[in-house]
Order: sequence, then C-alpha cells, then structure tokens
Amino acid sequence: MAAFDPWDPAFLADPYPAYAELRAKGRVQYFEPTNQWLVPHHADVSALLRDRRLGRTYQHRFTHEEFGRTAPPAEHEPFHTLNDHGMLDLEPPDHTRIRRLVSKAFTPRTVERLVPYVTGLAGELVDRLVEAGGGDLLRDVAEPLPVAVIAEMLGIPESDRAPLRPWSADICGMYELNPSEDTAARAVRASVEFTEYLRELIAERRGKPGDDLISGLIAAYDEGDRLTEQEMISTCVLLLNAGHEATVNATVNGWYALFRNPEQLAALRADHALVPRAVEELMRYDTPLQLFERWVLDEIEIDGTTVPRGAEIALLFGSANHDPAVFAHPERLDLTRADNPHISFSAGIHYCIGAPLARIELTASMRALLEKTPTLTLSKPPSRKPNFVIRGLEGLSVEVG
Repeated sequence: MAAFDPWDPAFLADPYPAYAELRAKGRVQYFEPTNQWLVPHHADVSALLRDRRLGRTYQHRFTHEEFGRTAPPAEHEPFHTLNDHGMLDLEPPDHTRIRRLVSKAFTPRTVERLVPYVTGLAGELVDRLVEAGGGDLLRDVAEPLPVAVIAEMLGIPESDRAPLRPWSADICGMYELNPSEDTAARAVRASVEFTEYLRELIAERRGKPGDDLISGLIAAYDEGDRLTEQEMISTCVLLLNAGHEATVNATVNGWYALFRNPEQLAALRADHALVPRAVEELMRYDTPLQLFERWVLDEIEIDGTTVPRGAEIALLFGSANHDPAVFAHPERLDLTRADNPHISFSAGIHYCIGAPLARIELTASMRALLEKTPTLTLSKPPSRKPNFVIRGLEGLSVEVG
C-alpha cells in the first residue's frame, strides 16, 4: 500500500500512488511529522492559492509569539534575512510594491525580445552535446541555459557565474521538509556569500549603470520607489533561484518521462508541432515543485475540518496535477492533452512571474534536442535527488546515437 512518506526513497521515486490514497481519504489531513495540513485535491489547492486568509508569511500581522510559533535560530539569520525580503515570501503591500517593479522586466514584449538569445544558446548547448556524442543532459543543457538567461537579465558578468548554481542549490535545500542542521549551515553560508557578492555588484552598478535588471532596480530606487538594498538583493536571489530551479528540473524530469514512454517520444519526434502541449503536459506529469506552503492567518474550514490560525498548510501541487476530477487518466503521459490546467506555476498573487520565460526556455531546449538529436537515448538509469519539495534528478546520462 502506498504511503505518504517524503523521506522514503520508494515514495520519492514515485509519489503519485500515495497522492491517490491521500485524495481518497479526504480533502485535508493532518501530517504529524511536519506539523502540516496536507491538501491533495486540485480544486482545493487552486482555491487556497488565491485565499487571502492564507499567507506566505505571517510577520506582516503577527509576531512569532502571537502566532504561536518559535523564532528561527539566531545562527540561521542570514538565510532568513535573504529569504524573507524576497517577494515570494512577502504579502501586500510589500509584495505588491516589489512585484510591480520587477514585472517591468517580465512584460510580454521584454520576454519576447529574449527569444533569439534563448534559442541561440539552446542550439549551441545541444551542438556541444552532439559533438561529444552525448553526456549529462542536466549538466550540459538543462542547467546552463536558464542560469545564463537569468544571469544575463540581472547583468551578472559571465566570469562571475560559476558559483550561482551551487549557491542556489544550497539555499533551496532549506525549502525541504524538516531540513537538517547541515543543510541549514550550507544555506546560511551560501546566503552570506551571495549577499556579499550582490552588494558589491549593486555598488558597482550605482557608479556604472547598464541595461540590466539590477540597474533598473537601482534607478527605480533613485526615482523614489521604496526598494531597500536588502529587498534588491533578495529579489535578485529569488529570480535566480526560481528562474532556473524549476526549469532545470522540468527539463530532466520531462526527458526522463519521455524515455519511459517511448510511444509518446516517437509521436513528438514525428510532429514537432506538439512541443507547446508537450511542455505543459510534462510539467503536469512529473511536477518540479511538489509542494507549496501557506500559513493560516485566519481560521478556515475545509470539508468540515477547522484548520486553526497559526497552522501551516501544505498544498500538494504534484497531487493536484494528478487529480482525476480534473485530468482524464492523469497517470498517463498524453502529449496531445488539450485541457491542461496544471498548477505547476502556482496561482493567485504569487503566480510565477517568470512563467512565460520558463516556457520559452523549455520550448527552445526541447526543439533543439528534437531537431539536432533525433535518436537521443538514455544511456543509464538516473538517480533521483533525495528531495521531495523540489523534485529532480542527480543527472540524466544520454547518448546521441
């Protein structure tokens, strides 16, 4: 019998049968190991993402004591200072103010202008893979593409980009359930180093602005928009982390799913017009972000169960994306699926601001791989990362053929 156990390797290998059991048990269930209320159904997850009785933070209304929570350990402070000033973990009015400024860099026109750069870079990366006769799809294509795109938008020089992915990986370790002290120590160290780097880069851009997002945020600050230096730093880190983490994992999860479903891969190779639908379906089928948390700011009721103020709700994106009430035969990979309201990019005021860019990146890498590696095959079974919240692979070894 499948069981929800986010530390069990068998569950991590395939959590979807356990989600089916959760959905069968009801609309909300308390999970003692993480002191969270699990919400597995699509309709509830979608509605609660938009419910203002829930929040990504509670500190705009309550102290830790008032909310019945314990303040984070003092030694974790650098991580929380960095994390808590990014718009993903803020609520209005601070969230509204920062998102308004950042959204200027993600207008449809701005994102559309990136298409030639993204397409060209994806082609170059795949060409190198072809020349080598294969390699690690994660290391050689999935990682470098979105990291380069976000770094380019931020104005981070190419010579400074090597630590970005390790910093991001260490910081994102804190988003897992019940992270260890070792994980916390790595996140703190990465937060300090990333913050120091960005502080120096911001100072440099103040003296010599460029045509990049950091310079744009500085200009907005100088023109009177209230954006502190810490908010600027936290925003840049958030854009890098969120701007590539999901795209990297969606790429390798997606290709691994295609290799396990050869008839769907054959259909895609025969008809590249399926790529846009394939991108959406692969994000639904093996969701890169499995869980998103919310604090209960005001008591709510779900299917007769009262969830009190101060509780934490775990919205199970992976389960919602496999809900048969919304998706016909959800366990089946179907690249022709037309009605696909997956919530992999979240919803409500915290809907992913970079979703259009992520779709461009995923489309560009998929098209390049289909066109330049028509006989791409898996060379050995991959190892899955021992993570639950952020679902990905350690690597994906492929041969060009």
